[in-house]
Amino acid sequence: MDLGYTTEQDAFRTMVRAFLSEKLPASIAEKTRLGKRLSKADMETWHSILNEKGWLAPNWPKAYGGAEWDVVQRQIFEEEACFAHAPRVVPFGLTMLAPVLMKYGTEAQRQKFLPRILTGEDWWCQGYSEPGAGSDLAALKTRAVLDGDHYVVNGQKTWTTLGQHANWIFCLVRTNTEVKKQEGISFLLIDMKTPGVVVRPITLIDGDAEVNEVFFDNVRVPVENLVGEQDKGWTYAKYLLTHERTNIAGVGFSDAALRTLKHVAANTIAGGKPLSRNPHFAARVAQAEIDLMAMRTTNLRVVSAAAKGQAPGAESSMLKIKGTLLRQELTALLRRAAGPDAMPYLPDYLEGGDNADSMGPEHAPAAAPGYFNMRKLSIFGGSNEIQRTIISKAILDL
Repeated sequence: MDLGYTTEQDAFRTMVRAFLSEKLPASIAEKTRLGKRLSKADMETWHSILNEKGWLAPNWPKAYGGAEWDVVQRQIFEEEACFAHAPRVVPFGLTMLAPVLMKYGTEAQRQKFLPRILTGEDWWCQGYSEPGAGSDLAALKTRAVLDGDHYVVNGQKTWTTLGQHANWIFCLVRTNTEVKKQEGISFLLIDMKTPGVVVRPITLIDGDAEVNEVFFDNVRVPVENLVGEQDKGWTYAKYLLTHERTNIAGVGFSDAALRTLKHVAANTIAGGKPLSRNPHFAARVAQAEIDLMAMRTTNLRVVSAAAKGQAPGAESSMLKIKGTLLRQELTALLRRAAGPDAMPYLPDYLEGGDNADSMGPEHAPAAAPGYFNMRKLSIFGGSNEIQRTIISKAILDL
């Protein structure tokens, strides 16, 4: 693979950089840079700006309103967006559900839902994990029983990220209990305004309610909201997860985190000299940078395969493992670099309150919450232990 950039690609980078400089709101960029929490309005604002430009869905076909960028263009945009401290676009509708609808959904489903994902009229969340069915997702127990022209859904989903903002949820539900557990699962699209749907927040260690529990009590879902065939949802779920795992790796976000870490280490005095000159600390930073360089190449390979219509295989699992471990290492090093200033949780700082400017070094208050929040990366999207099993089966033919 040629890792250099052509004249046309360099021109594209210049165009992206100019757009971000002009259109990315400074207040949102500053929140992202310092690890502060984004409000729903912040996320919707950036979503709208990208959609107006036609850049919200870089991997979608133009026929559905996407930019239809090639793999290199998408890589360039991610690099520049992270460099400019643009927030991550909420992925559930754009990069997780949409590929499933394009490949397995009906034309009516595509015509109904894809435009509303772009406009932001629909905010999607993911209904996969359940109590007792996380990494072993096929053990899920939420039932959907066919009753005329509706499915009646009962059960519970958990760890539903940003479910408090969502008006639709794509769900895995059990529609057949008489077959092997992977073969009795279906993929349903559920309007969260339907009677019987209840969302309850889960407060995390940093005080944020980023995730939720979602309960279904005799929720009636029209049969036209079934994606693909009944009992074939496991196939669609695996296809979605390959896209999620590639996205979790977050090469651009790791690159931005590495730059922040180097800045903090260079300006932190330890033992009479900058922390960046401490041999042990510098060695860990250097190893992280080497890992990031290797991961960037692997990411290009995986996304390139997806651009050709291929669902990423074992490479996606490799990227998920390495990418999540690297992002965890970078947050761990930033917390170490911040030292005692990273100890307290400072909600006022994270929420951008009136006293936010008087809380010590600018990156320190978010270092500990960021460190703990990133612990989840090696679990969701299929735990890293599960990914190692996938790699073993795919490559070693075990």
